[in-house]
Amino acid sequence: MTMIDVPDTQLAREATELVRDTTPELIYHHSRRVYLFGARQGRNRDLSFDPELLYVGAMFHDLGLGERFHASGRRFEVDGADEARRFLQARGVPEDSVRRVWLAIALHTTPGVPQFLEPEVALVTAGVEYDVLGMDFDLISPEERAEITALHPRPDFKRRILAAFTAGVAPKPATTFGTVKADVLGHFVPDFPKTDFVRTIQDSPWPE
Repeated sequence: MTMIDVPDTQLAREATELVRDTTPELIYHHSRRVYLFGARQGRNRDLSFDPELLYVGAMFHDLGLGERFHASGRRFEVDGADEARRFLQARGVPEDSVRRVWLAIALHTTPGVPQFLEPEVALVTAGVEYDVLGMDFDLISPEERAEITALHPRPDFKRRILAAFTAGVAPKPATTFGTVKADVLGHFVPDFPKTDFVRTIQDSPWPE
């Protein structure tokens, strides 16, 4: 199989520059792998997708973990999605394309939904699930995995990405209610006040 190419457009180059300038190397390399693994899975599934939109979604998907968003009060996924929307709108990208990228980022930690939406939305999540969780691991060949990780290495990745998730969401723990990031804080933040869905219903002001 031929290697997936990163889009060589002005928009993609500007997205790369922004992410390199505002995130640590860990997030930059992870985001590039998310694009490459997501695009490979799109090719494997014979999906027709816009590589440029998929690339921007992949590159921005963890931007909301950054320190400047710690006081936003919003889920980090929404912070990243909003940043991508501003980036794309400032460059005259059509609103339907902006919407796809926004959804791709906002839903990338919501399993069971993105695969039923547009390919760009589905494939950002597929790339994330591949790089972080190893889902469908054998659907990409060992040779191509090696080629991608040679370009974008992942030394000590499991520990470092969990640390990045923790640092990104610990300042706003309430935003993790109902999300996978609640598990992260449950593991790494002492006395994390995890909100229990059942107790929330039982303790609501409704009498019945």
